[in-house]
Amino acid sequence: MIKDIRILGIIPARGGSKGVPGKNIRQLAGKPLIAWTIEAALKSKYLDKVIVTSDDDDIIRISLAHGAEVPFKRPETLAQDDTPGITPVLHAIDQMPGFDAVVLLQPTSPLRNHADIDGSIERFAELSAPVVSVSLQEKSPYWMFRLGDEDRLEPIMGRTSTLPRQELPTLYTLNGAVYVSAIEELRKTESFVTDKTAAYIMPKERSLDIDTILDFQLCELLLGYQTVQGKGNRP
Repeated sequence: MIKDIRILGIIPARGGSKGVPGKNIRQLAGKPLIAWTIEAALKSKYLDKVIVTSDDDDIIRISLAHGAEVPFKRPETLAQDDTPGITPVLHAIDQMPGFDAVVLLQPTSPLRNHADIDGSIERFAELSAPVVSVSLQEKSPYWMFRLGDEDRLEPIMGRTSTLPRQELPTLYTLNGAVYVSAIEELRKTESFVTDKTAAYIMPKERSLDIDTILDFQLCELLLGYQTVQGKGNRP
């Protein structure tokens, strides 16, 4: 709780991953992927309750073993490939009355830590506005292209830039790690990203979003490097 705001942490984890089967409970540096997010959430100073919403019995079992609450099983109709990401969140807050705000924590961001969660919540409380985590976008859209006829390069910004990288606008991208909103606002907008949303900036090394086997391998390298540097294991 912060400023008398009761906050619900939601970790959504469906069982039907196509790219990496069983992704949410696949082992990462000695523990299931979802466990990294559960452990970070449980260390938060402000989350009053941490729940996992899932349709999968194995995910539910592992989540409970690592300290999360699973007060309901998500209906299969809300765990399809084409289910909008916000839908299970709205379903979860309907099942959990008595909270003022919600924090969405995707299990595919295992390097995000409790300080990132609490920093995002503090910014939300300070601004009374939704907050999402972002990281610096190093590839400028002025250097990006789509392919036209005969694979000819078409600049997506209409033109390319001859300016050096340091003189181009500083840009940020959603990193998928932390989303915070007042529940009443989220029900109205059905999105964490609105014209009121503010950013919580995270470093690149904690912004990896796992989607492929290569991402798992890269993440294990980063975790190993952090341990060697004396930072200990995440989160």
